[in-house]
Amino acid sequence: MSVKHALGRGLELGRSLLQLGLFKPVGRVAAKLRGERLRVSRSTRTVQPQTFLPARFRFFRRSLSGLAAQLQSGAFRRVAGGGAPRNRAVFLAFGVGLGLIEQQLEEDRTSAALCQEIQAVFRKKKFQTPLKSFTSGYKLEDYVIGKQIGKGCNAAVYEAAAPFATPVESGKCSLVELNQKETDDDNKKAGPLRFSATPSFPLAMKMMWNIGAGSSSDAILRSMSMELVPACPQALTEEQREFALDGHFGMVPKRLTAHPNVITVYRAFTAEVPLLPGAQEEYPDVLPARLNPLGLGSNRTLFLVMKNYPCSLRQYLGVCVPNRMQASLMLLQLLEGVDHLCKQGIAHRDLKSDNVLLEFDGTGCPRLVITDFGCCLAEDLGLKLPFNSCWVTRGGNACLMAPEVATAVPGPGVKIDYSKADAWAVGAITYELFGQPNPFYSSEGLESRTYQEQQLPPLPASVPDDVQLVVRLLLHRNTRKRPSARVAANMLHISLWGKRVLASLDRARMDELTDWLLCQSAVVLLKGRGSGGSSVEAELQRCFLANIDLEDLRAAVSFLIFGPRHIRAESAMIRLYNGWTRAAPYESLRVADLGDVNVNLFDLKDTCKRIREAYREIVATGCIPLTLGGDHTIAYPILQAVAERHGPVGLIHVDAHADTSDMILGEKIGHGTPFRRCVDEGLLDCKRVVQIGLRGSGYSPDNYEWSRAQGFRVVEAVECWHKSLVPLMEEVRSQMGTGPVYLSFDIDSLDPAFAPGTGTPEIAGLTPIQVCFTCRSEMLKPAPRVENKLPSPLNQQMKVF
Repeated sequence: MSVKHALGRGLELGRSLLQLGLFKPVGRVAAKLRGERLRVSRSTRTVQPQTFLPARFRFFRRSLSGLAAQLQSGAFRRVAGGGAPRNRAVFLAFGVGLGLIEQQLEEDRTSAALCQEIQAVFRKKKFQTPLKSFTSGYKLEDYVIGKQIGKGCNAAVYEAAAPFATPVESGKCSLVELNQKETDDDNKKAGPLRFSATPSFPLAMKMMWNIGAGSSSDAILRSMSMELVPACPQALTEEQREFALDGHFGMVPKRLTAHPNVITVYRAFTAEVPLLPGAQEEYPDVLPARLNPLGLGSNRTLFLVMKNYPCSLRQYLGVCVPNRMQASLMLLQLLEGVDHLCKQGIAHRDLKSDNVLLEFDGTGCPRLVITDFGCCLAEDLGLKLPFNSCWVTRGGNACLMAPEVATAVPGPGVKIDYSKADAWAVGAITYELFGQPNPFYSSEGLESRTYQEQQLPPLPASVPDDVQLVVRLLLHRNTRKRPSARVAANMLHISLWGKRVLASLDRARMDELTDWLLCQSAVVLLKGRGSGGSSVEAELQRCFLANIDLEDLRAAVSFLIFGPRHIRAESAMIRLYNGWTRAAPYESLRVADLGDVNVNLFDLKDTCKRIREAYREIVATGCIPLTLGGDHTIAYPILQAVAERHGPVGLIHVDAHADTSDMILGEKIGHGTPFRRCVDEGLLDCKRVVQIGLRGSGYSPDNYEWSRAQGFRVVEAVECWHKSLVPLMEEVRSQMGTGPVYLSFDIDSLDPAFAPGTGTPEIAGLTPIQVCFTCRSEMLKPAPRVENKLPSPLNQQMKVF
């Protein structure tokens, strides 16, 4: 074994063993030895490295540098003292490998430390209540009650005012004023709206309906304790604060800290039920007998005092359509609110547009707050609810109940995990934010118990790509594939304010991202000193920076750079000159990355339509499109657009499969049928079609009979074994003539040894050298296409080059 080979084997062994976690016990020993060695020194206060390391690296958080140093020094001692050359080389390389990994961990420590420092800065700035602090208001007589502004299934809400509660100025409107601003032609108005100043009733009073809790204050508080989850510390009197409240399962409910996207209850008290305006007409059955002889209610009930918001989200969307930036910010606010709940072990379980209130900041952007916590899970058992009986309530809104909740079956030891249930509901509400009906409402709508992702309707084409990606991920049935609210919020933050840095990001390298975080922190701090510090955008940016976490950021970046961005990341290794073809494509050609086509993952026909329309615009300019990504279905709509401009084209199809099936599982369009559809529509010049590399099992004795019958030349993989393809490609070049040619390369044409990640691998395929001869630049005439499979982005970008 050569020294070079030994070094390589040692480095490889070091990395693999560390990835498998085999050094966990060794690390403990090394850490112990290191601790004993350091014990003689004077104790000083230092930051422990384990607080900075990502979770997956904690098993060797302190041991790695010491272990690497010991191995390296041991190797040098062996070099000086003799021993087998092979063993010395492997041992030295092993130590060097550990040192290289230690360098990566040091970068992780630095990035995580930066995140923690940013967190500390922005968590110092507490969310300020929109009302000036007041010390009284624990009696019904302290308030002036106005008209009814809302009614639900268990409470009525009235506007209220008190001399001791003066609101901070903010733009507001009532729903009546909002309707008056609409045009006479019933067209919904988009864009920012300006509204009147502070109303006469800055407070809202929610009167709960008490039917079975009795009339004692203790019984009322116990029965309605979940309504007190968003209450501020001063909401109850000192005597009531010491009172132990019960949850649904006999545990003390948790209390929320203040957040700009979660309602705050300022006062909570019990009092006798008054006869308020509209009570006899709106809710006579829940009144006590002294007010209605036929009423079923008790004499006393719970009153909650909070800020008066102009309208609910559902009311607002009924008369306005926010622009796409506003809708994106509204989605982000909901995710930030849900993340705040999850971090404190609380699940709302009744999230819908009726339970979200809305006001406007100084720029006219809607500010959302989550309200109505009567169905929430806020107890010491966390976000996993024991579901051992059918009497255990799952939540309030059955239509927007996440699949894992709706399909749960009660039984011994069964628990419902609500950690991502509210995030799923936010994904469904997003349709309403962008002017679409909620797909889970109405009798014809989908059911969360049984729907499949492909049944979800597409969002409008104007919705940003990253927002569509977030919604698709949030509505995954599989919770393992569904991101948390924090990760989804991070995706939107980076998409909205870090678009430039995202283009150059690599999942393994965080340098650009940390630089962007520092710049973003400086910008937000400067904004906070000016008049824009109270805007929705500034609040969202502060929330992002106050909750920043290295692992969550990495997860968000991984989602955002998934797919074609992997190819872009690998293309960074391409230099300016091609030594094989003697070409300098960046000097002889004008090349541009036009971005991604906005496809619909849930509707293949709509996806084909979108691809066709996108390529019509590209081809109409005279550009030659070069496409990477997708499966072979995309060849069909691309060829439709190309044939509209150039007429029937020749085809060089390098693939393991002919892709000429007539139907797949009853569908005419799929990744196995594109060239059958192209022939049906006259998009191909069949005398100039060559299929190369076909092989594998099939459904008939001759899988390629149909292709030959159309006039295609079929070159099976067996004809390419053990030979150069130069003579073949000279024949193909002659066959193509001077007409336009479409080159389509499927990654599974390569042998799985070179591209193992393809979805339909077939052994005994082509080699990369053979494929290079099929992709020479002189063959790329009007519309070449290369199909990408994610595990092999390097193959794709090198073939294109």
